[in-house]
Amino acid sequence: MVEPTTDYRKYLNPVVASRLASLELRTKFIVEGFMLGLHRSPFHGFSIEFSQHRPYMQGDAIKDIDWKVYGKTGKFYVKQYEEETNLRCHILLDSSGSMAFKHSTSISKFDYAAMLAASLSYLSLHQKDAVGLALYAEEIKKFLPPRATSIYLNEILKAISEAKVEEKTQTARCLASIAEKINKRGLVIIISDFLDDTTSLLGALKRFRFQKNEVIVFQVLDPVEMSFAFGRDALFVDLETKEELLTQPHQIQKAYQDAFRGFMQNIKNECLQNGIEYNLLVTTDPFDKALFAYLQKRSKLL
Repeated sequence: MVEPTTDYRKYLNPVVASRLASLELRTKFIVEGFMLGLHRSPFHGFSIEFSQHRPYMQGDAIKDIDWKVYGKTGKFYVKQYEEETNLRCHILLDSSGSMAFKHSTSISKFDYAAMLAASLSYLSLHQKDAVGLALYAEEIKKFLPPRATSIYLNEILKAISEAKVEEKTQTARCLASIAEKINKRGLVIIISDFLDDTTSLLGALKRFRFQKNEVIVFQVLDPVEMSFAFGRDALFVDLETKEELLTQPHQIQKAYQDAFRGFMQNIKNECLQNGIEYNLLVTTDPFDKALFAYLQKRSKLL
């Protein structure tokens, strides 16, 4: 039982959030902690509350004025309708085998990505946006088209909770298939480690932009994947092919770090050059970093 005085902000820590019993509870505490922090931060004026009204402007129909609001405020506001306010948001979540990786006391990349995807869905629906979900690995495992009803969150959370992290990565092929299913422009959010062929991956990302979608990329990595700070001798097992390799990490650490930095920088540069917002997340990052990046992007689209 959670006490009413609980400090929600602590649940922005992914390890703390992961200890809660269900994805639904984790999502609730992450988003409420984020909202609490946002209202108390220098960005407290950054609204994440959806309003059913906007100020009256010359040319608006008189019939659309909300007279009850006028009676309370003395100001003219007109009602907004769904087509004026809804943003269509597609959240694409990588559930391939490599996302199962975790080191030491950290949580797995998929656990982090799953909580982020659930929180973004919660936040989107809270603002009356239409949100959908796609889970993929070698193929598309689940595709839920965007809807703007609050009860839809249960279906999204169920799909994420039941997802199995397995199979090889075919990110480029899956993203191309998902692009074919998106027939209206909107916001596409992709959450993955992007450990795949870079050329084909970037080609798939660009396709969303060719379709006039706005795109946010969240590359989720374990800190050790970047530092390569393993012990003197280590057995590496490919989580997708199960291939094993025994090596001494300290002997190749510098070369590995240089190669991995080049890999990440290439993805980042290509994204930025093609109008795709790139965000690097490690599994120890608090969730407000990603949620605020999403809100900043959303504010530019409305």
